[in-house]
Amino acid sequence: MSLAIFDLDNTLLSIDSDHAWGEFLLEQGAVDPIAYREANERFMADYNAGTLDMAAFLEMALKPLADNSPEQLSAWHQQFMVSKIEPNILPKAEELLARHRTKGDTLLIITATNRFITAPIAERLGVDHLIAVNPEVKNGRYTGRVSGIPSYREGKVTRLEKWLEDQDLTMEGAWFYSDSHNDLPLLEIVEHPVAVDPDDTLREIAKERQWRIMSLRD
Repeated sequence: MSLAIFDLDNTLLSIDSDHAWGEFLLEQGAVDPIAYREANERFMADYNAGTLDMAAFLEMALKPLADNSPEQLSAWHQQFMVSKIEPNILPKAEELLARHRTKGDTLLIITATNRFITAPIAERLGVDHLIAVNPEVKNGRYTGRVSGIPSYREGKVTRLEKWLEDQDLTMEGAWFYSDSHNDLPLLEIVEHPVAVDPDDTLREIAKERQWRIMSLRD
């Protein structure tokens, strides 16, 4: 039995759930239709280029959580799961999760998307363990700030190391599946790095290092 770690966006899902949540908020009329859309697209491009200012992105991304009641957010998220997430869960991703589950592996999703968005997705996928960006909560409401270290780039390694310590687990024999060159810090330290439908940068690195490359797309 080993640890099987999965990136979420564009790996187990065919979309980026953070970006899709922004689009969903725009459709609901919950955010500024011009400024928010421009920022959502810009930050997505920066992420893909490996130049994302995570602090600036989270300032934008977490503000709608602070601006709306927990009840409203919950209702929106239920709609979001139906309209944006369910159609973009990859069947082959569910098969991959099932294979590791059958082997008795410990399944973990680690994502740079915040826990509000991703916890219900992990639950839907049957993955009990999740490391995500933690939005700060005070008095039952989101504050718009981040709690702790964001699980992004090197932050994924830092958060994983703490999680392993808490779970009394090791990285021995661990797998990590990801599509993004932003995940190189974690891909480089696992025994079984797998590039899943990788971006161009990760594809070239995976070829050079003879890492497994696979597709979960139909």
